[in-house]
Amino acid sequence: MTDTSRLAHFPVAFFAMVMGLFGLTLVWQQAAAALRAPAVIANLLIVVVVGVFAVVTALYVTKAIRYPAAVRAEVDHPVTLSFVPTTSISLILLGTCLLPLLPRAAFAAWATGSALHLILTLFVVNRWMHHEHYQIQHMNPAWFIPAVGNILVPIAGVRLGYPDVSWFFFSVGLVFWFVLMAIAFYRVFFHSPLPQRLLPTLFILVAAPAAGFVAYLELNGELDVLARVLINFALFLTVLLATQVRRFAALRFYLSFWAYSFPLAAMTVAVLRLYQHTGDTWAQWLGVLLIAAVTLLVAWLALKTAVAVRAKQICLPE
Repeated sequence: MTDTSRLAHFPVAFFAMVMGLFGLTLVWQQAAAALRAPAVIANLLIVVVVGVFAVVTALYVTKAIRYPAAVRAEVDHPVTLSFVPTTSISLILLGTCLLPLLPRAAFAAWATGSALHLILTLFVVNRWMHHEHYQIQHMNPAWFIPAVGNILVPIAGVRLGYPDVSWFFFSVGLVFWFVLMAIAFYRVFFHSPLPQRLLPTLFILVAAPAAGFVAYLELNGELDVLARVLINFALFLTVLLATQVRRFAALRFYLSFWAYSFPLAAMTVAVLRLYQHTGDTWAQWLGVLLIAAVTLLVAWLALKTAVAVRAKQICLPE
């Protein structure tokens, strides 16, 4: 297969890798604030991730220009459609990461990403409502990305001075989380198991309550009942998936493995924020453990992805 034809199969799911790298950056930013970790680590990560984001964006834009039919095929597919909004979420996370360093650039990325994500949410939900070919077997936790992804907007939005806009996005994301969570568990409880390629997307279940906890703290500022429900349910889901580690370890590598990264990063940031509010020793040590885990995980995923790209095992026809 030529490099040109491989570009036609460059998946939009590569932006999930970008999300994972931005998540790791947020982890080290929070570690600097909560545990006095060296700020230089987060700053170096920002440089690296912005570079990766630029390369992935350039490749996908080139694909869209040269192979528009391939992009339309991803949009029309009941599984890959859910990964299309990883593009707008990457912009939101870019703005969140840049906020401590470059507020104006952070606002531009956050505002662009938020507006684009709202458009994509409306587009995807319309597709869900008026579909002709979706079945329950098509449902997987990646479906959380379009609608529930709105819950990330307040993390930077409140500090940028847009609390009302942030409440709007948080409300949309939270209510859709309730709806899609019920459908997701119905799907995995009563229908055929997820394909091996999609098993890592189960970790996306952790992202919504973990990121929702962080967003809600920005909006509300207090560790109230809802905040405690979000963080504790996120902890439960993390433990639940940790008990299945042997099942995940038996899988061969897929690009979908990056679904492990951002949810674990969100959980890490949530635990560190909990430690800042409570001062509990257990939260501090759990935060340290999660920092190590997510850092090693992202390093391993980056290595596996690089090896797979070099071996031309990625960007192939499904």
